[in-house]
Amino acid sequence: MRSFFSKKRMIPMIGLLLILTSCGGQQEEESESVSKRETEHKVLAENLSIPWSIVKDGDDFYLTERTGGIVEIRGGRKAKVKVNLSKPLASQPEAGLMGLVLHPDFKENQQAFAYYTYNAEDGTPYNRVVVLKRSGDAWDETRVLLDKIPSGAQYHHGGRLKIGPDGKLYITTGDATQEEKAQELSFLGGKILRINLDGSIPDDNPFADSPVYTYGHRNPQGLAWNEAGKLYGTEHGPNGYDEVNLIVAGKNYGWPEITGDEKAEGMVSPLVHSGEPSWAPSGSDFWNNKLVFAALGGQSVKLFDPGTKEVKTLIKGFGRIRDVLVEGDTLYFVSNNTDGRGLPKENDDKLYQVDMNALTLEE
Repeated sequence: MRSFFSKKRMIPMIGLLLILTSCGGQQEEESESVSKRETEHKVLAENLSIPWSIVKDGDDFYLTERTGGIVEIRGGRKAKVKVNLSKPLASQPEAGLMGLVLHPDFKENQQAFAYYTYNAEDGTPYNRVVVLKRSGDAWDETRVLLDKIPSGAQYHHGGRLKIGPDGKLYITTGDATQEEKAQELSFLGGKILRINLDGSIPDDNPFADSPVYTYGHRNPQGLAWNEAGKLYGTEHGPNGYDEVNLIVAGKNYGWPEITGDEKAEGMVSPLVHSGEPSWAPSGSDFWNNKLVFAALGGQSVKLFDPGTKEVKTLIKGFGRIRDVLVEGDTLYFVSNNTDGRGLPKENDDKLYQVDMNALTLEE
């Protein structure tokens, strides 16, 4: 068994090109058959402050900014809306306002669920899941659904929220750099959690009276379901070795006991991993039964085929990418170059739109 320490890698930036590359096995390799060409893209919003989640309702967009605002885009017009939280927002590295998902009845109740880091009165940082309500000129925190999720003060917060096909709220949490505790069911860090929309624990959760759905994670930041209702997750590994996993209730995904190709009884190895260097995968979605996911360290949008286990690079040249959203054949993604680890370009960060059908690989 082996354990690693996290190490972020900077990858040189390139021009604004959308490049199609193929990746075989578990580490991306360039291919002579790669097609390189400029592809149409559209900027829907710019000058964003460390955007984290993309949410879309009809033609309207809602983007969380880690610095504490929600940017709304309606009719092509951008407005940054204040978020009134009941606790002071933490400003440590990787902390802040992260995951966001609208309530299924958002048009009627104007409610959403959010994940953020706060500092308790004694200065201890925690993450929590809350209900926000849109009213007047602000979003207001109205209820806490899950509190005191370990934050580790610095790194590995997790933070992704998604509502599954079963109508439950799924939450990714990082190990808060307390890696050994990712194996402890009583520790909410290093997990994928599942709760009802009212904050109660579903009767069919794998562990009685617990929000824990899966455990043994390091820093999962992406969740997406395919057409068959299977859940896939993306996860930051140690010094590379980032993962794509098929998420099954009650399973142990091994961190920190195993990583990469390592195996152990009772633990699940990834479907594919990055090896070195790192992808640093974040938000994800499905398109044509293939997993599309953002890559921060890999500075790209990637495509994973569950059938072939191949990972391809779809989009490159926009720097660090935090989240993706697919609607039909349209891909939306946000850059994350203002997060302190990127090299911001003019008017960064931005929300982009791309036609997926324009991204084809020549044989």
